[in-house]
Amino acid sequence: QVQLVESGGGSVQAGDSLRLSCAASGAPFRSYNMGWFRQAPGKGRAFVGSFTWNSISEYDDSAKGRFTISRNNDKNTVYLQMNSLRPEDTAVYYCAAGPGTGRSPGSYTVWGQGTQVTVSS
Repeated sequence: QVQLVESGGGSVQAGDSLRLSCAASGAPFRSYNMGWFRQAPGKGRAFVGSFTWNSISEYDDSAKGRFTISRNNDKNTVYLQMNSLRPEDTAVYYCAAGPGTGRSPGSYTVWGQGTQVTVSS
């Protein structure tokens, strides 16, 4: 069973950049499809982007053009590079893994603990 640990969150100003990391252990992440989600206070867990084991990526419109998912195969780590951050990006960010892909959290079976991102105006 794969385990996921997110890191890299913090408090930044609007317009700043931040890179989140999701380290996978217990199984090679090429065996899974990866997704990034975020959850703002009082809101559901919302899709940010996904990255399949065969390098197919997808982004929500709110992230497209600003966020980029990448991976380091040697470190078994997936990254979410976030540029031009906005206050509305404030949320707990989660990485997830599963046999499927898509915008629905139900498509993923393993979740990290989350990392807080706070963007101030």
